[in-house]
Amino acid sequence: MASGRPSTAVASLVQLDTAQQVVTIREKIRRGQSLPLIRKVPCAMKAVLERVEQRFEGDDDSLYEVVNGKWEEKTPMGMLQAWIASTLLIVLGDFVRSHRLGKVISEALFVLDPATDLQRRPDLAFVSRQRMGKPQQAAAWDVVPDLAVEVISPTNRAPEVLEKVHEYFAAGVRLVWVVYCDPRQVYVYRSPTSIQVLTPEDTLEGDDVIAGFALPVAKLFEDLDDIDEPIGE
Repeated sequence: MASGRPSTAVASLVQLDTAQQVVTIREKIRRGQSLPLIRKVPCAMKAVLERVEQRFEGDDDSLYEVVNGKWEEKTPMGMLQAWIASTLLIVLGDFVRSHRLGKVISEALFVLDPATDLQRRPDLAFVSRQRMGKPQQAAAWDVVPDLAVEVISPTNRAPEVLEKVHEYFAAGVRLVWVVYCDPRQVYVYRSPTSIQVLTPEDTLEGDDVIAGFALPVAKLFEDLDDIDEPIGE
């Protein structure tokens, strides 16, 4: 006769936070491993399993963020924005690598606030050697980046962008770059209230976060001038 207690597998899942539960179950499904029967799962776990089932109805490879414990799909960058992001990834990544400063990473999920289960996925991020520690195999990196970069698409709403900026600084991010393709501008946030707007006549610098890094804003966007036909956003 069943004891009514959850299995060891279920108990281990319950001990994880919500996002980790979802990722663990997703991995089990990918590997073809069996899951505990719903009737043996505590009520809290039932909700998680239902969420996983809903996620698998959509695109399994879709990007997501976690806000207040809720899984929110992140709209992918448009082609124009991806073009600019890739340019910055190469230039900034080469500088950081050559100076052994840390790691520049694209669209990685970061745990900004474990207490509220807040996980954000900046388009680009820089993590210094002092913060990065030893990398672990996980869906989200349990570290706060030094720099967060958002490349704005037409679908991004201004209040949502500002909310992210405030969240980044509240978590301990030291510098935020918000890049706009049209007009060609970069908003440099050194705090939520200290903002500098750069145009193609200016130079984007890493300040003391990425000491020595400097990139003319015009260089960031110059490849767009070589495109014969406009790229759809």
